[in-house]
Amino acid sequence: MSVMGGGFYISKVVGVAGIVLGAGAVATIIALAVVYSEEVAKNNEVISPTNEGSTVKPTLTTTEGSSVSTPEGSSVSTPLLPTAQPSNEPWDKYRLPDTLKPDHYNLTLWPRLKVNEQGLYIFTGETYVVFQCVKETDLILIHSNKLNYTKWEGGQLAKLTALGNITAPTIKSSWLQETTQYLVMQLNGNLTVGELYQLDTKFVGELANDLGGFYRSEYEEDGIEKVVATTQMQPTDARKAFPCFDEPAMKAVFHITLLHPVGTIALSNGMERDPVPVTMEGPEGTVEVLKTSFSETKRMSTYLLAFIVSDYDYVNETTNDVLIRIYARKKAITDKQGEYALNITGPILKFFEEYYNVSYPLPKSDQIALPDFNAGAMENWGLITYRETALLYDPEMSSNSNKERIATIIAHELAHMWFGNLVTLNWWNDLWLNEGFASYVEYLGANDAEPDWNIKDLIVLNDVHRVFAIDALASSHPLSSEEQAIQKPEQISELFDAISYSKGASVLRMLSDFLSEATFSKGVSTYLKAFSYNNTVYSDLWDHLDLAANSSGVSLPTGFNVNSIMNRWVLQMGFPVITIDTANGHFSQEHFLLDPASRPDVPESEFKYEWIVPIRWMKTGKEQSLTWLKTRTANMTDMKVIENEWVLANLNVSGYYRVNYDVPNWERLLNVLNTTPESIPVINRAQLIDDAFNLARAKYIDTILALRTTKYLKTEKEYMPWESALNNLDFFYLMFDRSEVFGYMQAYLKIQVEELFGHFKNITDNWTKVPSGHMDQYNQVNAIRVACSTGIDECLNLTKGWYKQWMNDPTKNPIHPNLRTTVYCSAISAGGEAEWEFGWNQFNASTIATEADKLRYALACTKQPWLLNKYLEYSLNPTKIRKQDATSTIVYIASNVVGQPLAWDFIRDRWQYIFEQYGGGSFSFSNLINGVTKRFSTEFELQQLKDFQAEHNDFGSGNLAIQQSIERTSANIRWVAENKKKVLEWFDGEVPKP
Repeated sequence: MSVMGGGFYISKVVGVAGIVLGAGAVATIIALAVVYSEEVAKNNEVISPTNEGSTVKPTLTTTEGSSVSTPEGSSVSTPLLPTAQPSNEPWDKYRLPDTLKPDHYNLTLWPRLKVNEQGLYIFTGETYVVFQCVKETDLILIHSNKLNYTKWEGGQLAKLTALGNITAPTIKSSWLQETTQYLVMQLNGNLTVGELYQLDTKFVGELANDLGGFYRSEYEEDGIEKVVATTQMQPTDARKAFPCFDEPAMKAVFHITLLHPVGTIALSNGMERDPVPVTMEGPEGTVEVLKTSFSETKRMSTYLLAFIVSDYDYVNETTNDVLIRIYARKKAITDKQGEYALNITGPILKFFEEYYNVSYPLPKSDQIALPDFNAGAMENWGLITYRETALLYDPEMSSNSNKERIATIIAHELAHMWFGNLVTLNWWNDLWLNEGFASYVEYLGANDAEPDWNIKDLIVLNDVHRVFAIDALASSHPLSSEEQAIQKPEQISELFDAISYSKGASVLRMLSDFLSEATFSKGVSTYLKAFSYNNTVYSDLWDHLDLAANSSGVSLPTGFNVNSIMNRWVLQMGFPVITIDTANGHFSQEHFLLDPASRPDVPESEFKYEWIVPIRWMKTGKEQSLTWLKTRTANMTDMKVIENEWVLANLNVSGYYRVNYDVPNWERLLNVLNTTPESIPVINRAQLIDDAFNLARAKYIDTILALRTTKYLKTEKEYMPWESALNNLDFFYLMFDRSEVFGYMQAYLKIQVEELFGHFKNITDNWTKVPSGHMDQYNQVNAIRVACSTGIDECLNLTKGWYKQWMNDPTKNPIHPNLRTTVYCSAISAGGEAEWEFGWNQFNASTIATEADKLRYALACTKQPWLLNKYLEYSLNPTKIRKQDATSTIVYIASNVVGQPLAWDFIRDRWQYIFEQYGGGSFSFSNLINGVTKRFSTEFELQQLKDFQAEHNDFGSGNLAIQQSIERTSANIRWVAENKKKVLEWFDGEVPKP
C-alpha cells in the first residue's frame, strides 16, 4: 500500500545549481511553520469552498472539529489578486501557455505527523524547477493551490535565476491567482528562447484529511493513533503539494527528498537511498529527523508522483531483477495480508512485459495499502497506492470476490505502468483511452494470474452491460471530447466515469476481437516503443494498429481502416441496436435509446449515429464467419431461416451493441432456452436476457417477452445468466417495491430460485463446503440472497441461525467469507436493534478492511427507519465512517426501500456540507446523486429533483449525474404507467394458485 539505496545520478545542470537543505533552510522552514500557524490563529472566519470565479477561501477542519479558514489571503506571505471578473489575461485561463517547458524539479518536503499548537497538521517544503523558454515571454505561470509562500528579496514569492551565460530578468510582481490555481510572476524583461532558468520557492501547506494532493490518513494500531502522510495527485492535485507545471504533457525528471520522523520510513517513485539523521532547531526545541533521498525518476507527468511517510512494514521478493514490495500497516503484514498481492504481482508484470513486448521500465514496483483513499487505486509510477480492500487479502476473512477484485485492480494498475505512464495522453480529454485500455487488459492480466477463474467473460457483466445503461441515455457523452471543452479541474474530474472506464474497455475489446488479440498487442507494442516517455493523442494508437493490421494481413471492410471504423465509436455517444429479420435476411442499425421520447434531445453527430459494426453470429448452434454492417441497412441471405432454424448475433458479446430480432426468431430462441439452453453459449444466455429487458424498456419488444426470458432460470445453474436476470429484475424492484406488484414478483422469483438453492445445498453438503468453481461460488451467493429475500423459510432460518451463533460467540464467526455480505444483510434485515448494534460493534472492532466493508454494507439492510437515520448521521462523521466511504454508505442506505426517502431527505438537508466535502473533485460524487435517485418514478419525485437542481446552480463533478437522474426519472414515470398493469397480471399468472 528498508532496502539498500542504489546509485543516484544527478544531471550536470542539477550538479551545478543543486541546493542542499542545510541549517539555514531548516530554520526558514521552521519559521514559516510558525508564521503559518499564527496566520491561521488570526484568520478564523468560516466560509464555503472555492467555486468557479469566486475568491472565497476553503475551510480547514482542526482536530477538535472546529473550522478555520486557510490563510491564503494573508498579506504576510501570500498576496491574492481579486478575480471576480475573469479577464483575457493568461492567468485567468485554466490551461498553461506554451511558452515554458519543465526539465527537472528538485523537491524537499517535510510533513509533520503531529498537530501544531493551532491543532493543524502541516507540511513545509522548498523546491526549484529548471525549465526551458520555448517562446519569448515576460510571464511565468506555474500551478499552485492552497500553498503559502515565503517572500524572497524584494517581497516576491519566488526567486528566478538563469543557468546559462545570460542574466535572468527580475520579477516585477508575483501573486496567487486562486480561481485558476496559479502562482503568477510578471517579469521586468523577456525570457530568452532556448535558455534554461531556475525558479526557487519555499512554502507551507496543510496536511489535511481531504484525500487530495499531499494529505494525511489516520488509523489506530494497538490503541495508538497513527498518521500516514500520503498523496493523490491525479488529476490536478500535484499543485497542492508543490508549485509545478501540473499538466500531463509537461513531463519532467523529479529529484525528491523527504524529511520524516525517526521510526518512520519514506517512499517515493524512485528507489530510496539510506536515510541520514538530521538535527533541526524548531519552536519545540531540537528535533532529530531522518532525511531520505530518492533516485531520480524517469521523465514523467506530475499526476503520477507519489511520496509517503509511514511506520509501515512490508513483504518483498525480486522477480526478473525487479524488486516487488507490498507495504501495509504492521499488523496486516504480520497477519500475511500482503502475501497474495506479492504472489501475483510478479506473474502479472511478466505477462504485461510479454503482452507489450516492452520491458518493465523501473527497478522496483512498490504497492501500498492506505486506510484513507478516495479512488480504488492509483497508478503512481513505481509506487502504486490502494485502498486496503483493493490490496490486502486474508484467506480467513476475505471472500472470493475480494480476491478477484485484488487481482483485477493490481492488473489494472500494473497495465498503466506502460500504457499511461511510459506513454501518456496529451490531455485529459483522452482519459478514456488510458482508463479504458487498463480496464480491458486488467482481465487479461488477472486471467493469466488466475487461469482457473475464466474471468475474461466477466467483462460482459461488469463493463459492457453496466455501461450500456448509461450510454443509452440522451445525456450520455462521447468517449473523446474536444480538448478545449475540458479546462477546469471539476470538468476533468467529471471524465472519471463509467463511459471512460467501461465503454472504453468495451470498444477496445471489440477492436481487439476483430483485429485478433495478437495483432492488437503488436500494434500496442509499436505504439509504446515509438512514444516512450512522451505524450500522444488517441489517433496515434489507431495509426499503429493499422500498421499491425496491414502487416498481419487482417481483413477490414473495403474502404475502411482502424481510424475510420473506431472514430464512429469514439467521437459519437451511444451505440446501435442491430435488428435482424430472419424471414428475409434483412438487418439494420439504429441509435439505441432507453427512452424513445428522449430522441429529440440527442445532440447532432457528424456520423449521424451510424457505426461500422462487426457482427459475429451463429445459426442454429453453428458459428458463421464475421460479417460487417457498414450502412444503416443491409441484406444477407444466410441470415434467412427455415422451420426450426434460429439466428443468434453478437457471439460472446464481442461487439458493443444490442441485438433485436423478428418475433418468430425471439420465440425460437425462447424455445431453445427452455429445452436445450446449452446450445447457446453461457455469455449469450446472459446477453439474451439483458438485451430483451432493455429492448422492452426502449419499446422494441413487449415487456412480457423480456420477462419470459427468465422462465428457464428454474433449471439454469450458471452464474452469468442468473446475474444478468437479477440485475435486470432489480429495475422492476426499484419501480415496484413500493406497490402491489411487489408481492406477485416475490412469489414468482421464489419459485424460480428454489431449485438453484437446493442445488447449492446439495453440492456444498448442506452448506458445509465451498463450491469449487469461481463462478459457482458467486452463484451460491445469488442463490442464498434471492432465496432469503423472497422469503424461503429454510434460507431465512439458515442465515438468522448463523448470525445468532456469531452473536453468541463473537470470537468465532461461523459464516464463510463468501457468504458474509448476504448473510449479514439478511439477518440484519430480519432482525431489530440487537442485530444491528452487534453488526455495528463488529464493524468497529474489525481490523480487516474487507470484513469492515461487508458489515458497512449490511448495516444498511435494516428495516428500522430510526436505525437507518442514525446510520445516515454516522456516514458524515469521519470518526465513525471513514471519509472515503461516506458517499457509498449513503447509497447503500438509499438502495434499501425503507432507507431511500430518508437518504434523499438527508442529502438535501446536508447538501452544503456534502458538496463542500465531496462535490468539487470526488470521483464518488456522481455515484451519490445517481444512487439516491435511481428509485424515482413519480411526478412528485421528478419535481423534487428539478427543484433540487434549480436550488443549486453548481453540482461540481456531479453536474452530468443530476441531468441523467432527471432524464431517468422521466423515463421511469412513462415506463411504470405503460407496464404496471400487465406486469402484475403476468407475475400473478405465473404463480400456481393454492
